[in-house]
Amino acid sequence: MNDKPLKVGLLGCGVVGTEVVRILTEQADHLAARVGARLEIAGIAVRRAGRERDIAVDPSLITTDAQALVSRGDLDLVIEVIGGLEPARGLILSALEHGASVVTANKALLAEDGPTLFAAAEKYQRDLYFEAAVAGAIPILRPLRESLAGDDVTRVMGIVNGTTNYILDKMDSTGAGFDEALEEAQALGYAEADPTADIEGFDAAAKAALLASLAFHTRVSIADVHREGITDVTATDIASAREMGCVVKSLAICELDETTDSVSARVYPAMIPANHPLASVRDAYNAVFVESKAAGQLMFYGRGAGGAPTASAVLGDLVSAARNRLKGVPGVGESSYTQRAVRPMGDAVTRYHVSLDVADKAGVLAAVAHAFAEHDVSIQTVRQEGRGSDAQLVVVTHTATDAALSATVETLRDMDIVREVSSVMRVEGG
Repeated sequence: MNDKPLKVGLLGCGVVGTEVVRILTEQADHLAARVGARLEIAGIAVRRAGRERDIAVDPSLITTDAQALVSRGDLDLVIEVIGGLEPARGLILSALEHGASVVTANKALLAEDGPTLFAAAEKYQRDLYFEAAVAGAIPILRPLRESLAGDDVTRVMGIVNGTTNYILDKMDSTGAGFDEALEEAQALGYAEADPTADIEGFDAAAKAALLASLAFHTRVSIADVHREGITDVTATDIASAREMGCVVKSLAICELDETTDSVSARVYPAMIPANHPLASVRDAYNAVFVESKAAGQLMFYGRGAGGAPTASAVLGDLVSAARNRLKGVPGVGESSYTQRAVRPMGDAVTRYHVSLDVADKAGVLAAVAHAFAEHDVSIQTVRQEGRGSDAQLVVVTHTATDAALSATVETLRDMDIVREVSSVMRVEGG
């Protein structure tokens, strides 16, 4: 055991930060045994020093000057859990410059400007770990970065936002509408008062960028991720999925196209077969399904958010960074050697479920089939429902590019016999 403790600075003491302090305090002896030295909290930067907290914190450790804390020069490790782009970016860069390794849960910053942070970590020979940035307590980033380093990952598909999964699960299991399910999620604390980041897919898109970057050894930013939210998912979509033996999930999908040696990353609601492992992920849980050439199919499942689960991931990174600190060497850094291009969404290939409100007269089916054929989109099944003003065609395609399907939909909208394209949803995992 090293006699000299490792000094830890904490940026933020909210829900996650409080749990980090609790674990560092209550598990101090166990953590010391695992690291080889004690971990000593040397300072905690907060916005409001006098705020009530759920755990007793030594007042002498509290400061509102985060910049002064990270630039002290005597910190071995800094934990950043304040979130957002600034001042988090400047504080992390300063911490690295002043000799500290950094553990962060800041997915938005990493997806927006990860290269700058990784370059600084390499320059100063310090660790920058971020397991807590994706899927809370689920260990997914380290397996991609280390456990599968000798394998070729070809696809990562996951449910990485607990709020959207809870909403879609309630719509499926109880028949609730979107607004009702959202209100319930807010009441239970799964959704923020302003849920935009979750329900519009921004949160999941940032995580998809990180997953794609690690899985395919190339830099993928949030700007490269195609994003669609769940606000347009209706009870009819949920029912249609059930009729197909599917459920609707909001998915983050990252793929490698070996033919073009390019990658893609996208987030959107999609139907997946009820027997797919991700279909059974309920409530606010997360799961990530990984496919690789040698290992085959792997799934990682657990709580994707919350103070304790996220703090668990933070502390796992902290232990790793602390061990490296004692050895005097940094751990595994960024791997972006492939420098693959990011494939545009129009080239992404999947199946589609298309619902059309149509005129109830002869020749409609043939005309609709011709519109699909015109854009080289092959139909797998077609079902006609209702009569008169309720007449509807439900078309499920074979695989097609997003560009081809989009062109087909535009053609359908221009047809007199099609009153409305009421729903277009992708079908994944089949």
